Amino acid sequence: MSNNWDNRIYSTGGFVTSHGGTTNVTAPATGDVIATVGWADIQDLDDAVAAANRAQPAWAALPYTERAAVLAKAATLLGEAPERLTDWLVPEAGSGQGKAAFETGLVTSELAEGAGLASQPYGQLLRSMKPRLSVGRHVPVGVVGVISPFNFPAILSMRSVAPALALGNAVILKPDPRTPISGGLALADIFADAGLPDGLLHVLPGGADVGAALVAHPDVPCISFTGSTAAGRKIGEAAAPLLKKVHLELGGNNALLVLPDADVDAAASAGAWGSFLHQGQICMTTGRHLVHKSLADAYTAKLSEIAARITVGDPTDPTNALGPIIDESQLKKIDSIVKATVAAGATLREGGSHEDLFYRPTVLADVPLDSVAFTQEIFGPVAPITTYETIDEAIDIINASEYGLSVSILTGNPFKAFELADRIKSGAIHINDQTVDDEATAPFGGTKASGSGGQFGSSVNLSTFCDVQWVTVQSEIERYPF
Repeated sequence: MSNNWDNRIYSTGGFVTSHGGTTNVTAPATGDVIATVGWADIQDLDDAVAAANRAQPAWAALPYTERAAVLAKAATLLGEAPERLTDWLVPEAGSGQGKAAFETGLVTSELAEGAGLASQPYGQLLRSMKPRLSVGRHVPVGVVGVISPFNFPAILSMRSVAPALALGNAVILKPDPRTPISGGLALADIFADAGLPDGLLHVLPGGADVGAALVAHPDVPCISFTGSTAAGRKIGEAAAPLLKKVHLELGGNNALLVLPDADVDAAASAGAWGSFLHQGQICMTTGRHLVHKSLADAYTAKLSEIAARITVGDPTDPTNALGPIIDESQLKKIDSIVKATVAAGATLREGGSHEDLFYRPTVLADVPLDSVAFTQEIFGPVAPITTYETIDEAIDIINASEYGLSVSILTGNPFKAFELADRIKSGAIHINDQTVDDEATAPFGGTKASGSGGQFGSSVNLSTFCDVQWVTVQSEIERYPF
């Protein structure tokens, strides 16, 4: 099947030939080449940034209704033909078909919310000691550089791209080189059909050199990065001397706290979804199961039972709930963490094996607090379980992590859990749900090593993708004593 992006990038003029040649896109489930797309180089980046800066002022000056119409049209197009994304999310990202449909729904919601964002109040009247009008207003930064990851490539690109465009910016998007289509080129195709003017969106699949050049480019004042904490620290270090606006959405080692009054079967169901969805390759994945000692045996048995019956294989087969790990390097990391944790004293209750890139859902019990599975982000389908005796002990364990992205509390007394939330350092806390959740209408962002510089979602996007400008107006020129 021919696609608009065959051997091309998306830049000025639509889908165009790149200076950097081409690259093959490989399905992790089979190793087959499923597409060949353009590969951007520094010249492509420089050209894109120049074009974006030329196009952006006119876009920002349009009535908000025209920007909103483009995003609303894109949402309608994707809603009418979700296969424009799902057909690529499954083979390219190794997404199970349920996950691919879920992610596509999130993208549609992000586009619809972006259309609404364009009409939101963008400032406030300020009090002044002088007889004048004093206004603080959000104005677009100009050009936003977006660097997105492979795991949920479409939504983790779109939750930056849609609000940035809605607020009057242009965007340079560098998707992960393993998912250039579902992470960028397929999105650009939808925007093109929705009538987005030329020069406002550029999708540049490329290597680390292009990413570094995007971060360092003097004409890109804002960077929105989603990825690992290690990579985020490097971006922060590179961007700091340039005094750029930098938004880092980073990793997590998220705790699921099972209180003594929780329903064990329901808790295990939530814990399985939190740890195993998309092979555990999500920043919000449940990475630590903290279970009260009185429930530990029953919880571990139920979670192991669920893990044992989950089907794993080529996601093009709809009977498989989980697909492959993204690549061999990540699979080796997961397997080494499991083996090291067992060697440190944990008990392997289920899984711990793989065939090719298909890693079985894994349950580890009696996991030591200082073991690698409990202290590090695994990014794989592994559920490490440890026990606690008192609530104070559990809260201390949760807060001891360097990460602070998402925490779940499962209980029969949700209002008591709400009181506990005041003691937990985390960007999100979900009571009686697992740790993986995202809505376009909600503020999303981590604390500590899980994020810095802004949040996604609803009106908080104004702070993330705009600068604040103070404007005063008075009827006559002010007179001064000299």
